[in-house]
Amino acid sequence: MIRDHFRLLKVDLTTGRGQVVTLEGRDLVAGGSGLAALIYQQFGKPAAPWNDPEQPLIFAIGPLTGYFPLMSKTVLGFKSPYHDQYAESHAGGRSAVALRFADLDALVITGKAARPSVLSLGSRHLRIREAHYLWGMDVHAVGKYLRRKHPGSGHRSILRIGPAGELGSAMAGINVDSYRHFGRLGGGGALGAKNLKAIVIQGDGNFPLPEGRGYARLFTEVHQKLTQTTMMQKYHNLGTPVNMGVLNDLKALPIRNLRETSAPDISGITGERFAQDTLLRNMACSGCPVGCIHLGFVRERFHSDHRYYFRQVSYDHEPIFAVGAMLGVTDCFHVLDLIDVTEKMGLDVMSAGVALAWAAEATTHGVISERETIVPLGFGDAKNFETALRHLGQGANDFYRLLAQGVAKAASYYGGQDYACVLGQEMGGYATGEVFFVSQALGFRHSHLDSGGYSYDQKHKDRDVAQALNFLVKDEEGRVLLTSMVACLFAREVYQEELLAACLNSLGYGTMAAQLPELSRRIQQLRWQTRLATGYDPAQVKIPKRFTEIQTWKGPLDREYLETLRLSYARRIKELALEAASGHAG
Repeated sequence: MIRDHFRLLKVDLTTGRGQVVTLEGRDLVAGGSGLAALIYQQFGKPAAPWNDPEQPLIFAIGPLTGYFPLMSKTVLGFKSPYHDQYAESHAGGRSAVALRFADLDALVITGKAARPSVLSLGSRHLRIREAHYLWGMDVHAVGKYLRRKHPGSGHRSILRIGPAGELGSAMAGINVDSYRHFGRLGGGGALGAKNLKAIVIQGDGNFPLPEGRGYARLFTEVHQKLTQTTMMQKYHNLGTPVNMGVLNDLKALPIRNLRETSAPDISGITGERFAQDTLLRNMACSGCPVGCIHLGFVRERFHSDHRYYFRQVSYDHEPIFAVGAMLGVTDCFHVLDLIDVTEKMGLDVMSAGVALAWAAEATTHGVISERETIVPLGFGDAKNFETALRHLGQGANDFYRLLAQGVAKAASYYGGQDYACVLGQEMGGYATGEVFFVSQALGFRHSHLDSGGYSYDQKHKDRDVAQALNFLVKDEEGRVLLTSMVACLFAREVYQEELLAACLNSLGYGTMAAQLPELSRRIQQLRWQTRLATGYDPAQVKIPKRFTEIQTWKGPLDREYLETLRLSYARRIKELALEAASGHAG
């Protein structure tokens, strides 16, 4: 049944009780990103630290979740251990559809369990059970145990953390159904601070589809655009790893801690090489016909005999960049080994890879030594990087515990700030130029997907600050509409505004459909208002020197253009937050 309000399950881990509550505002914020910000304003503690037990963890879906293809993401809103400010992280898998079949628009978790626990919920049950025996186990082992303990269909989703999350690491992610993640900004650390090892969502209910032929025809039209046109083919075929070769050719690939932007030895870790040598199969998130998840294999021998077995490891451009190119590891199977260890520890692979790249360079400058890193770190040494990832995930000593709070914090203590590749958080896998660097450094999620800055750099050789600023603001506005529906951003070429309006109308959300431009601006402003209320000052975000030293196919980076755009975007972000406070959405 289509509702004009939101239905939330609010779980208090301290008391062990849950309550279904309703929240108005469907036509004002839609869902997803907008809903998470609205809930944080309702239940969050902006002045309290990130690990205050009463800080909420908010898992929110959107009005189109479960009704149309690729409406498959869940938005996590939380106060981040990385910067102690409001943050978002997004994940695919089955969590969104599981929440829909559990008849929920959002799950809101507050409090702290007395002992390590697992939260299990569905449309007709809620259980919080002690699980001290899972504490310390890696992500894969926990998933294997919980799949046996909580059998279910394709509408069951298992979210869990590894050792990194238990330690409150700012680089800890939340693994979702083995191959997807709430990766960035430390959601796993926030979950661990609540003594919550895992969440099992059983989508054990049902929901009616709209009657009549209109919805069925529209669904078929959308499905055909996604499967029978060329718009989505690249994501299924080679997938995002195709970017490795493309960016290397453009001299825009971060290599060996961004000391280089192109190198011939990258041929061992291109998308083509992974597909040719390692690919086993493709998978898809629930409700997705595209299948962009690429699973490669690594081979391992049992210690007790001479038999070998294969493990499946998902790979994308970002993991390959982070523990491949950034670490100078250029063998695709070695990269999969490093991804696998990162997954087991429950670390965000981008942050972990960039962190160890900084550590490797800091070693060459004498800033740190083997006394801190325990094993010698040098670019290309996959085996020692594998050991270092375990140390990082388990907080083996003071150095690794500090590094797990972010490269910027480690560099401010030990030195080496000039070559810390941090843009708000550890950088994404693009060295395309000024617009991308400003976009990630100041963007809401400090994500390469906050806007298409990497694409703008590739299409514009001019250095027009006003034009670039307008792009950053408008592109974010369009993306936040999709993250409130909640769509996979790979489908952004398909789900244009006209099609989104048609989808909403087919479900009975006519008011929302009629005001999409106003809706997206309102949500954009609301998010920034929420972020700034927790202490964010975009003008204080700096871009380290290393980013000004690179050369791309366009030549040297323009430092004046970079700095002018940074300050202009910071001012515009503050204006957006003020517009939200004044109720202006135009």
